[in-house]
Amino acid sequence: PEIELTPEQLEKANVKESLYVVSNFANEFFQKQLETDEGKTIGLSYFKERGMTDETIRKFQLGYNPEKWDALTKTALYSGYKKEFLENSGLSIFKEDKSFDRFRGRVMFPIHSLSGRVLGFGGRTLKTEKKTAKYVNSPESDIYHKSKVLYGIYFAKSAIVKQDNCYLVEGYTDVISMHQSGVENVVASSGTALTVDQIKLISRYTKNITILF
Repeated sequence: PEIELTPEQLEKANVKESLYVVSNFANEFFQKQLETDEGKTIGLSYFKERGMTDETIRKFQLGYNPEKWDALTKTALYSGYKKEFLENSGLSIFKEDKSFDRFRGRVMFPIHSLSGRVLGFGGRTLKTEKKTAKYVNSPESDIYHKSKVLYGIYFAKSAIVKQDNCYLVEGYTDVISMHQSGVENVVASSGTALTVDQIKLISRYTKNITILF
């Protein structure tokens, strides 16, 4: 039998789908920026300095958000994406009549769901100013709950089952460099303390966790 959704459930499902759609648009935008002069000079050169190959950069869908105040926001609005979803996803910040990109001037790491959909982002600044936070993550939203997500789980799940073990590391680049070295059963807590929900996520695939902090 078909499940009847209440109007409230239907509205929530529509909101979530809209957030997935705008997050996917942003992910493609960030990846394309690596092909621009600014993206090559700043973003791509950072990834290369960290020893990442073109194949790895493509696999993890790494990208760059330009230094301009509203590069993503302006492009998304022009492309017909709604302000409310740009704001609710945390991609854009709106103040009075001004708009800003949350991840301005940062290299971008998309955070994927188990099925590979983009839930949110981590952005790393390449500036050395002490007032600038090194990493900025997407805020909590209807699709992104930091305590329930593990970076890299989408890419690692089959290897975790095969190896019957999961390596748990701290950051995005730890996951990526291990994958590139052939160790694929690895995920990151992305700066959060290990939570019950994250352990439950891993336990779908193995009961064994090796912590490498």
